[in-house]
Amino acid sequence: MTRRYELTDQEWEQIAPLLPPEKNSRPGRPSKDNRLMINAMIWIARSGAPWRDLPERYGSWNSVYSRFRKWIEDGILDNVFRVLSLDAELDELFLDATIVKAHQHSAGAKRRHISITK
Repeated sequence: MTRRYELTDQEWEQIAPLLPPEKNSRPGRPSKDNRLMINAMIWIARSGAPWRDLPERYGSWNSVYSRFRKWIEDGILDNVFRVLSLDAELDELFLDATIVKAHQHSAGAKRRHISITK
C-alpha cells in the first residue's frame, strides 16, 4: 500500500541503484531500509513539517535527518531527484511564492493621492 507522499514501485525501481548498499559489515544495530528513509525524507519535504513531527512509522526523526545530511553531502540526493525529475509531469508542478521576500521599503510608504478632476 502506497501512502501519501511515498514513492511508487516504479519510482523506487528507478532510484534504488543510486542509493548506497544497505548491508554493511559494521557492528551494532543494522541501519534502516533505504526505501523507508527516502520515503521519510519525501514526507518531510512535501508536508513542510518540522523533522520532529515525522510520523513514528519512519523511525526516529534524528536517524532520518542524519542520513538525509549524509546523502546531501555525498551528492546522492542530487542524483535521486535528477532521475525522478526526468519523468515529472508538468500537471504536478507547484510553485510556492510564500517564501519570496519583499524589499524593506516596499511597505509603509506614503501614497500620493492624485485627484482626478474633469
